[in-house]
Amino acid sequence: MLEMRPLCEACGRILPADRDGAFICSMECTFCSECVVGPLDGACPNCKGELRPRPPRGGDLLARYPAAAARPA
Repeated sequence: MLEMRPLCEACGRILPADRDGAFICSMECTFCSECVVGPLDGACPNCKGELRPRPPRGGDLLARYPAAAARPA
């Protein structure tokens, strides 16, 4: 199950799980679109992997599998 992290790891922007605008790498590091096209230039600063759009999770799926409550340590 994809972990839906709630914040951009670079700037702290809130990234709702039911909306577009979040990007992830294969390790599920999560960033906002502004950071991805800006300072990150499409690459994860943690693992150097490619950042791809995170699919939104809505409706019944979001109710059954809610987004993470906090950023992992």
